[in-house]
Amino acid sequence: MAYGIVFVVLGLIILALVLLVIFAVGIYNRLIGLRNRFKNAYAQIDVQLKRRYDLIPNLVETAKGYMQHERNTLEAVMNARNAAYAANSKASQAPGDTSAMKELGGAETALTGALGRLFAVAEAYPDLKANQTMASLMEELTSTENKVAFARQAYNDSVMTYNIAREKFPSNVVAGMFNFNPAELFNVESPEEKQAPEVSFS
Repeated sequence: MAYGIVFVVLGLIILALVLLVIFAVGIYNRLIGLRNRFKNAYAQIDVQLKRRYDLIPNLVETAKGYMQHERNTLEAVMNARNAAYAANSKASQAPGDTSAMKELGGAETALTGALGRLFAVAEAYPDLKANQTMASLMEELTSTENKVAFARQAYNDSVMTYNIAREKFPSNVVAGMFNFNPAELFNVESPEEKQAPEVSFS
C-alpha cells in the first residue's frame, strides 16, 4: 500500500512537471510571436525610409540647378540623409535594439530639420517652386513621410505589446531564462519630427 501511495505521488509530480513545461512552452511561443510581430512592423518602416532616402538625392539634384548659392544647405541635407541611411541600416539588423533605435531617432530628427531648412530656403526661388519635377518629388516625399509616421505607430504599438507581455508574471520568468530583452520604441526626439515637413509648391 505504501508503494501505491509513492506511485501516486510520483505520478502527480510528473503530471505537474509536464503541465509546467507545456505552460512554459506556451509562454515562450507567445513571446516569439510578439517579437516577430514588432520585427515585421519595423520592416515596414524600413521600406518607407529607404523610399524616402532614394527621393532625397533627386530632390537635391533638382534644387541644385536653381539654388547655386545655397551649397551649404544642400550639403547639409545630403549629409543628414547619409547619416540617417546608415542608422536605419543598423536598426534594420536589430529592430528594437536600444542604441540602434535611439541613433535612428536622432538621425531622422536631424534629417527632418535639414529638409525643413531646405524647404524654407526654396521659398525664395520662384522658378524652383514652379518646377514640375520638384513639385512631384515634394508630393512624393510628403506622402512617404506620412507612411513612415503610420508605420512607426504600428511598430511602437507592437513593441509596447511585446514589452508588456515580457514584463508580466509568469512571462517574465520565461523571458529572463531565454533572453527576451526589452525592445526600444522608435521615439521622436523633437517636436518638429512629429510631423512631416510642410511643403507648399503651389
